[in-house]
Order: sequence, then C-alpha cells, then structure tokens
Amino acid sequence: MKNRTLIIAEAGVNYNGCLELAKKMVYTAKECGADIVKFQTAKAELLMSRYAQKADYQKKTTDAYESQLEMCRKILLPYEDFYYLKELCKEVGIAFLSTPFELESIDFLRSLSMDTWKIPSGEITNLPYLEKIGSFNQKVILSTGMCRLEEVAAAIDILTNCGTARNKISLLHCTTEYPAPYESVNLRAMITLKKNFRLQTGYSDHTPGITIPIAAVAMGAEIIEKHFTLDKQMEGPDHKASLDPIELKSMISAIRNVEAALGTGEKVPSECEKKNMAIARKSLVAKRAIRKGEIFSEDNITAKRPGNGVSPMYWYEVLGTRALRDFSEDELIEI
Repeated sequence: MKNRTLIIAEAGVNYNGCLELAKKMVYTAKECGADIVKFQTAKAELLMSRYAQKADYQKKTTDAYESQLEMCRKILLPYEDFYYLKELCKEVGIAFLSTPFELESIDFLRSLSMDTWKIPSGEITNLPYLEKIGSFNQKVILSTGMCRLEEVAAAIDILTNCGTARNKISLLHCTTEYPAPYESVNLRAMITLKKNFRLQTGYSDHTPGITIPIAAVAMGAEIIEKHFTLDKQMEGPDHKASLDPIELKSMISAIRNVEAALGTGEKVPSECEKKNMAIARKSLVAKRAIRKGEIFSEDNITAKRPGNGVSPMYWYEVLGTRALRDFSEDELIEI
C-alpha cells in the first residue's frame, strides 16, 4: 500500500494582506482535507529591490504600472499576524507552514518554533539562505523549478554540509510559471529526481485544474503542493492560477482514491474479486447427456459458467478419459 501523500494547500499570498482572509484559508484547507496549510513570509524591502520587475503573469493579474515592490507591500502580512495563524492552525488541527523569502524572515519563523522549512524554487541558488536553513538540521522541502540537476545537487550539498541530515530533505519537481502549460510540466523529471538523489520526492503544481497532481501521485509523488484561493476573481497575482475550495477538495479526494487504488503491486486476486471468481470463470460441463463409460470428447464436453468445477485449463487432460457416471446436459464434469 502506498504511503499517504502529504498534501500542502498553498495559501501563498492569496490572503491579499488581510489576516481575516488568511484565517478563512486555514479553515478552508482543513475542511478540504489538506495536511498542511502554507503561507509566505517576507518583508518586501528585504525581498526585492525597487528595480525588480513583475513577471508577465503578475502584470496580467495586477496593476501593470506598479512595481513588484509596491505590489508585495500590499499583499504581504506583517510578522505579528503569523503568531495568530500558527495558533489557529493548532486549534483547527492542521499543520502550519510558511516559506521565508529572506534571512530576517527565516529568523522570525524560527522564533515560532517552525520545524519544517519549505524552500521555494527562487531561493535554490541563494547560498546564504541555504546555509542558514541548513544549519538547523530540520526537515526541508526543496522546490526545484527552473533547475538543472547540478543545481539541485549543489543545493543539497550546501544544506547537508551546513548540518542537515540528508534523509531530512525532500524534493519537489516544479514548473515555475503561473499557470504552467501542460506541455511544460515534464512530469517524468520527478522520477529523474528520485532516481538521482534517492530522497522523498513530490510535485509542486502550477497547472490549471487538478489533473496533473493526481497523475503525479499515480507516478509515485509522496508530496503534493497546490495553490488555492477563496475566490479566483479576487485581485492579486496568484488567484487565477489557484484552485477554488471546491476544486481543492476534489483534488484531495481524488488523490486519496488513487492512493487506495495503487495497492501493493503484487498480482493476486483482491479480496473483493474472490467472490466473483466462480461467477465469471468457467468449468467443464456436459455439452449433452453423457453415459457412464463414454469417452470425453469435443463433441460431448464444453466450457461454461459457473467456475466452481474443473477448470478448462485441464481440457486436454480430460479429453480421452471415460465418464465415471452419467451426466446430464450442463452438469459439471467430474474426473
């Protein structure tokens, strides 16, 4: 049986700088069945310079004339709000996680006793950032969007050289585009990560809908991360590329069904099939009335349901032998 997939409901910055919206997202993630609700923690001025440009998708979903810095100032939560969110997660019964985007935010989240670190794709080449998190020797989930294998290897080496046990690192295959076109996903690269690094591996999804994360679980993903929003029509950079609550719940339900369906890999009849074997399979029966001593032949025996008699796999062993008694038409043959 496949281990239970860890499902991260990525709230990201879809709370639009509003604590009340963030709280609602905690409740929604729990109701939909997620294991973790994840936020993003940063101070805009420490995250980017005033010269940082918006991504194309951000220009389409927000004010195209404001800078990325101005946009982030509006949508990020202040540090103090994360105290409330972490406590709320504890009350609700869902794990809290937030991604830091600069060094000061790492220190802040460390003060919240956060014991798992989600490193986003954009920070995988940030040496001081990796060194700081690596020094904690805590669980790390590392997204690998935009990466070549050697960049993933370098990040793992930094984390482990700074003190993180290798078996505490998980990798997420990812395509850093919002939304990501299906043809850009290259889902088989998740298998490549698993084979090359032999670490827990999963998939962080930015495609439209729920199809690809479900496929990833069928291919062996052990972690799934997916953005969600309370309303796709809200203003903000990520809402349109996120799942609404109904979609999130459907995705998680489908993933749990796939987990159950994957099974052990051993090719044997399942318990629910066994009762149908006699119904669906066939046995050797009398094709017509047969007299005792008559030789069994293709003229007087055939294969018909039910399957609780002599299997037709013994056809040639039965042909040429003699009937030990009389048989009526359709009666199961005994030998």
